[in-house]
Amino acid sequence: MGRPRDTSRDLTILDATLSLLTEVGYEQLSMEAVASRSGAAKTTIYRRYRDKAALVAAAVEHRSQATPPGPVAGDLRGDLLGLVSWLARQIAEQEIGLLGALFAGMRSDARLAEEMRRILRRDEAAMTDEPLRKAIRHGEQLSPRAAELFAEVAPAVIVHRIVIAGEPCDEPFIEHLVDDILLPLLRGH
Repeated sequence: MGRPRDTSRDLTILDATLSLLTEVGYEQLSMEAVASRSGAAKTTIYRRYRDKAALVAAAVEHRSQATPPGPVAGDLRGDLLGLVSWLARQIAEQEIGLLGALFAGMRSDARLAEEMRRILRRDEAAMTDEPLRKAIRHGEQLSPRAAELFAEVAPAVIVHRIVIAGEPCDEPFIEHLVDDILLPLLRGH
């Protein structure tokens, strides 16, 4: 059976991975550098993660343990305002260097892209399933692709606002995104 796994070692490895990913990018990230930064043996890292893509995906999952708010408002608009505000905070708190490293890595490494898409699909479902089901139960007529549309549009607009435009996702912007873009899109008109 061996010794029980040291979970503090896992956290040190994952934190070192995120730190190095932000500093050097995905292409330059190596298991050797993570081992050196974390103080773990390279064999320890390989026992836990089969390759660099699995290691980076585990680090991203460890970092993004935030749970989206459940639907609390009495209507779809209110639930979307809460959800989009939460999503904007989550995206704004990410380091731009980390996002850039992940995007670049996803373009060059099919395994990383596969792992990140798995995480994103899981997170998208956690965000949209309950609010959209609740809206349908309350008589909303939504597009059959409402969840997919939300997942494609909301994060893209928020990332554009924060990274490209350099503007905050303040309350007027959140209301604009919900009222002028998301609600008409999700309702199919």
